[in-house]
Amino acid sequence: MNSISRRAVLGGLAATGTLLAGCGRVDGKAPFRQLLRLSDEFTWRAQRLILAKHSLVRELPVSQLSARFPVNGTSMPQGDYYKRLVDGEFREWKLRLDGLVERPLALTLAQLKSLPARTQITMHNCDEGWSAVGQWTGVQLARLLALSGLKSTARYVVFHCLDKLDLDGNYYYESLDLFDALHPQTILAYGMNGKELPVDHGAPLRLRVETQIGYKNAKYVDRVEVVDRLNSIGKGRGGWWEDFDNAVWYAGQ
Repeated sequence: MNSISRRAVLGGLAATGTLLAGCGRVDGKAPFRQLLRLSDEFTWRAQRLILAKHSLVRELPVSQLSARFPVNGTSMPQGDYYKRLVDGEFREWKLRLDGLVERPLALTLAQLKSLPARTQITMHNCDEGWSAVGQWTGVQLARLLALSGLKSTARYVVFHCLDKLDLDGNYYYESLDLFDALHPQTILAYGMNGKELPVDHGAPLRLRVETQIGYKNAKYVDRVEVVDRLNSIGKGRGGWWEDFDNAVWYAGQ
């Protein structure tokens, strides 16, 4: 399965239920924050209408690969555990997929690489103002969700990462609704530009969600959790930057 039909993607959207049900809390004492949330909702709805007709982000030729792809965020997670993983070339590491699924998974990097792969060359747009073109190879998230079997109450997919942020001492995380999770270009990438994914770009595994900007593309993904709501994770806004700096949860481009 190299792609997913538009019907399947729209079916995933239908399953998401009420918009931002898990993280749509608005502080009535902060009018600007409320305006920001309303803008976020408008962007979310507009992007959904666009993607219903044009489901794929533009993919580029190899000739347009950037000579330099900047490193953003963590470049090396701290701690002995990650160092041991690097020293062992991630042979002992496993991706866990659990939560609201029928069949929880624990897959080694070799097992992930044995699954059908997707390679895509896309433009990465960072919220810091820069862009770069990279080639990413990995397994479609939709394939893993199909292998695990989503339960009927599934609404969101949460990505738990190995990098702990010095700013607040919490581990990075991000989340998607099922529409973006089932998108054919949403992959968990283990390769970059025809080589193994470098440590500073998120080895052993990073999320590539091509419909959204930089901070949604979480690095160092270690666990994928399927949930029915987001308000019990972190501060309930669906991601580390969303919790820490009030970034918008839906970062569509």
